[in-house]
Amino acid sequence: MSTYHFVAASEGFLTEEEPLEEVLRERSRNYKEQGKTIDFWLVRRPAFLDSPALKNSQVVPRPAAAVISTDEKFITFLKLRLEFVMRGSFEAPCAEIPEPLASASD
Repeated sequence: MSTYHFVAASEGFLTEEEPLEEVLRERSRNYKEQGKTIDFWLVRRPAFLDSPALKNSQVVPRPAAAVISTDEKFITFLKLRLEFVMRGSFEAPCAEIPEPLASASD
């Protein structure tokens, strides 16, 4: 089981209003230069937000999007950079969240 950290907000906010694409592209480039494995993902309509194990996830407007990472420092950076996002973490895989990167079906 791994700990995943995330920031979540409305899909429109994260993918259209904020410069998230630029941040993720720069981080990907940096990881490639350092030979590091990617440990962050952008998930549209993340299924984990519907888990009863996550408190306050209902405050995130739907449809939602999230950046998920195993690197807590990166998520802290995103929270400071993006400001109007929900920050949290969860353990997965587990009964409540079998697939941490899964998208919810419509």
